[in-house]
Amino acid sequence: MFTSRKNVEDFTGPRERSDLGFITFDITADLENIFDWNVKQLFLYLSAEYSTKNNALNQVVLWDKIVLRGDNPKLLLKDMKTKYFFFDDGNGLKGNRNVTLTLSWNVVPNAGILPLVTGSGHVSVPFPDTYEITKSY
Repeated sequence: MFTSRKNVEDFTGPRERSDLGFITFDITADLENIFDWNVKQLFLYLSAEYSTKNNALNQVVLWDKIVLRGDNPKLLLKDMKTKYFFFDDGNGLKGNRNVTLTLSWNVVPNAGILPLVTGSGHVSVPFPDTYEITKSY
C-alpha cells in the first residue's frame, strides 16, 4: 500500500489549505458465498476512518464498485487508486498514524431489507510527516 499527501487549496469553503491524501491499494476477496437466491447485487465500498484534533471521528468513502449477480465474484484488484478525493478539512492527515481502511458492502436483495455488512478485516495505514511537493505551472 502506498500513501502520500499534499497540502492544497480547498475551493469548497474558506480560503484555507487542506490535506489531500493519495492511497493505492489491493483488494483480494471471494464474494461467492454472499450470493444466495435473494441477492441481486452487492454495493462494495472502501472507507477510511481516522481521528484528528478537530474531529473525534472522520469517515470518508474512497472507492466503490457494484458487483451484479452473474459477475465474477472473485476480486483480484491490484494497484487501485481511490475513486473519490480524500480531503481532510484541515491538516489532519499529516503524520496521522491511524487511518483505518475498511471494506464494507450493501446487499441489494430481490426482495426484503437492505442489510449493511462490514468486512471483518481492517488495515491501518500511517501517513507521512511531510508533504509531497508538486510543481506549480
